[in-house]
Amino acid sequence: MHERERHRIILSAVQEKSVVTIQDISELTEASEATIRRDIAALHVQGKIRRVRGGAEAVHPPQLGNLAGRPFRVSESVNIDKKRSIARAAVDLCDPGDAIIINGGTTTFQMVHFMAAHRMQVMTNSFAIAEHLVKHSKNTVTVPGGVIYREQSLILSPFDNDAIRNFYARRFFIGAQGVGPLGIMEADAQIIQSEQKLMHQADELVVMVDSSKFNRRSSLILCPLDRVSTVITDDGISEEAGRMIEDAGIKLVVASTISQVKEDSSSVA
Repeated sequence: MHERERHRIILSAVQEKSVVTIQDISELTEASEATIRRDIAALHVQGKIRRVRGGAEAVHPPQLGNLAGRPFRVSESVNIDKKRSIARAAVDLCDPGDAIIINGGTTTFQMVHFMAAHRMQVMTNSFAIAEHLVKHSKNTVTVPGGVIYREQSLILSPFDNDAIRNFYARRFFIGAQGVGPLGIMEADAQIIQSEQKLMHQADELVVMVDSSKFNRRSSLILCPLDRVSTVITDDGISEEAGRMIEDAGIKLVVASTISQVKEDSSSVA
């Protein structure tokens, strides 16, 4: 990842979380901790952040949101090649006229770049996905009622009368914080509540995760593996993780990583 992009991620992270650790940024950018220390030092000299022991903090602390998990704009460019290839494979599962549900997330968001020529009925609780599809496609877009959480670009509501129960889909596409033997994991109870409501409205659950998610864990389980129909991931998945998915009777789709993101982006724009 280029230095300029790492700096953008660091600045976005401290604006959302106030204080971030070197380890957090190293994981986000897939750069070494030594590289991140140099980046933090450079941004500190420029007066854009404050260097603190083990990490960095915002010059002007932000007002924190109330959803767990990384903000959308922080995670959007992380593992972008993998996310784009996973998204393309997800859209390849769809047929013209399908009714589908797409949950908010930075991996599911990449589906929009391959949906411009489609005419499907789409429900999404992602403000970013809905906005892009309305502007750049002929798909019919439905959103549930609720509050827009800017940091995650999600529309969430605790109420039942939010249009979800009136929409029926063939497939529900979701991302996840982690995947393990106990099931699909998420970081926030409100997000799980929303996803579980949406799950009831679809025949199949399609989980879209890059290979790093098989090494991550969360304290909250969205659903057991037997609720999942298909897992789409990249070619970095380990043999052990692949066996776990297949032994659970889940269809495993391994997408080849797209190396030239800019070229693909321009061809589908």
